[in-house]
Amino acid sequence: MILTFRMLAVLVGIMVVISHLAAQEFPATDVLAGTAPLDWDEPLDVRMMRGAHQFVARKIQEEVAEKNMTWTRNTTSVDAYNRSLEPKRKRLQFLLGAGNLLREPHTHIAFPVYEQPVQMQRIGDDDVPAVLYQGDDFRVTRVRWQVLAGVFGEGLLLEPAGEPTADVIVIPDADQSPEQLVGLVAGTPLANQLPRRLAIGGARVIVPVLIDRRDVAGDKRLGQSNREWIYRQAFHMGRHILGYEIDKVTAAIDWLEKTGARNRRIGIAGWGEGGLLAFYTAALDTRIDTTLVSGDWQHRGESWREPIYRNVWSLMKEFDDADIATMIAPRALIVEPCREPTIDFVRDKAMPADVPRLSDYPIHDATSLVPQFAEWFVPLPQTTLSPIAYGEPATAALASLLRITVRPVAETQTIAPIELSGFIAERHNRQLLELDDYTQRLVRDSESVREDFYLNRALPHLQQRKWSTEAVHPTTPLEEFTNHSDHYRDMFYSEILGKFDDPLLPANPRSRKIRQTDHWVAYDVVLDVVPEMFAWGVLMLPKMIRVDEKHPVVVVQHGRGGLPEKVMEGGYNGIAEKLLSRGFIVFAPHNLYRGEDEYRWLDRKANAIGKSLFSFLLLQHDQITRWLSSLPQVDGDRIAFYGNSYGGESAVRIPTVLTKYALSICASDFNDWTRKVADTHNSHSFMRTIEWEMPYFNMGNTFSYAEMAYLMVPRPFMVERGHHDLVAPDHWVASEYAKVRLVYDQLGLGDRTAITFFQGGHTMRGDQTVTFLERHLGGR
Repeated sequence: MILTFRMLAVLVGIMVVISHLAAQEFPATDVLAGTAPLDWDEPLDVRMMRGAHQFVARKIQEEVAEKNMTWTRNTTSVDAYNRSLEPKRKRLQFLLGAGNLLREPHTHIAFPVYEQPVQMQRIGDDDVPAVLYQGDDFRVTRVRWQVLAGVFGEGLLLEPAGEPTADVIVIPDADQSPEQLVGLVAGTPLANQLPRRLAIGGARVIVPVLIDRRDVAGDKRLGQSNREWIYRQAFHMGRHILGYEIDKVTAAIDWLEKTGARNRRIGIAGWGEGGLLAFYTAALDTRIDTTLVSGDWQHRGESWREPIYRNVWSLMKEFDDADIATMIAPRALIVEPCREPTIDFVRDKAMPADVPRLSDYPIHDATSLVPQFAEWFVPLPQTTLSPIAYGEPATAALASLLRITVRPVAETQTIAPIELSGFIAERHNRQLLELDDYTQRLVRDSESVREDFYLNRALPHLQQRKWSTEAVHPTTPLEEFTNHSDHYRDMFYSEILGKFDDPLLPANPRSRKIRQTDHWVAYDVVLDVVPEMFAWGVLMLPKMIRVDEKHPVVVVQHGRGGLPEKVMEGGYNGIAEKLLSRGFIVFAPHNLYRGEDEYRWLDRKANAIGKSLFSFLLLQHDQITRWLSSLPQVDGDRIAFYGNSYGGESAVRIPTVLTKYALSICASDFNDWTRKVADTHNSHSFMRTIEWEMPYFNMGNTFSYAEMAYLMVPRPFMVERGHHDLVAPDHWVASEYAKVRLVYDQLGLGDRTAITFFQGGHTMRGDQTVTFLERHLGGR
């Protein structure tokens, strides 16, 4: 049949109408089809942050309440009791980053591990002699003892005139020198000079140096104390400023035990920071017979209110002070009510709180946990809080339990103070640099530690490669590698980022149209996640979508301080327009890293129960991917993640855990993460910045960006890098990515990964990355 021109025109018109009607199946209405209206007036990012803080407050209460179910105490005998607590001691030791030689990594290719000697060195130099005081009753000597490779404890050794009848370690506060506490330097009243009074009574006493709270390098602009400086780098490496100083104390106890008479009693005492260390050390080390804790009972009911350098991963979830006190039982524990040392709440990143009375503190709960052991807990009368530690009741109680006699203060001769300020400052600087150098050695060796942790277990034959001149090597079956993925994914989620196990609420989506152009329409979308917290993002739909099509989605993630509007309004080099024009649906979620210290305090609170900022984001993105998959316009098997800066950081944490994401692109962030967080010798490090939430406990020994990217296999993964992006130098990025490329090539998947460098800075270029998305997801 021959079509006339008029018939052909009519037919074409009908086809156009049908096509137009089909294209209008998803009209640009004020509310997205299938959702309820969104009528919230408050800024959504502010409301989301408030909800996240409410959620973590509830989780802290729940997880602390559940803690007691994990404790099993066998009180049938002291030996049985200590055996039953051994797993808890090992866990607390791990969380505190302590353990002396047991935690020493060894990656040297020639020299065997070096066992630290147990010895005490009496040291003097041209300016300050070894013996600082010699009296009729005791003498004071400068000493040091080896603790870790290149790390020494330092302080004072007080030796009585006769044979010692007890051994004691008295730990000063961080801002108190041993010389102050002994009376060689002004600052401590005679009645409170506990080491002197014990030495005169017949005890051998060691007074160690602690890292102080002064500004790093005397530079207030860094906004960090010396203690935080060590804490930040050590925490990421699975160590801790507290653990280092506990190691110094336990190494000193090694020497006291080695050189002391059999069955000689060992005591430990501390004020302020020293009180906290005495408490933890006594819980871990059963050689200590008697413990005196002074001025350290104010804040741990809400651990994030304490200085940042006391942040201990998962502490509130697993231990409270009552639990830790029972780890000292049935050995004696004396608690002295006393004012804590003054801290700088802003510089030390602590939250002020009302100080509860000692009777309100959960330490008293310890006696009800182990009623079988009597009289081990020795609370002193609480009258007016003493302004300084070691009042007469505390000193008398400690001396009595150590079986020594202290003289009345009136019978004690005052030592004339001497000028030691230069020596004290130099010694402190030496102690600080030793811990910095030791931690930097951990950073340096961490690459080998991580390889042994993951790659060498998942692909062991790569460890045994032989010299080859072959142009092509055989690949490895994919399953040999991916059989390990679930194990490492669960470890990464549960132990490094922290996992909330809360079930997701029904999404209950609400929306409102916020922008429309000739080519696309955008909606604010809110989804319920858990009772207090929701997810929010901007959904951008290209108008080319037809009723019979399902399109891929690219989740475009903003950076620190950003909002979804930035993506919608052309930010990141107009990436949304580029994607929409190729038929991709774009969803720009809001992540919680906005509001500066608002999200840092959220992370800090979460740390107390073994969670982090990404614990919240993973819940939100789990709900987001589920909801996106339910949309009639969306192909649920083709959802990609593309993030910039903090969004790039998200790109190696969120899709690696949530396998619903079919592809991930990390822009402006991929690098050697351990060096980025913990390196003190490179200006690209976070060590000199305000990002105090960036360390993740023990992440340096387990996952850097290569190991995180391994969790994407076999899904496509790409890195986008501007040469002039100051987040990291090019060689950090290239070197770390080379490990990823090796794995993909070894598994025969080389076409599923790529890196692009461009002559630009800290942004998305959006050229080769869009091509990568089209190749692996398709477009319209």
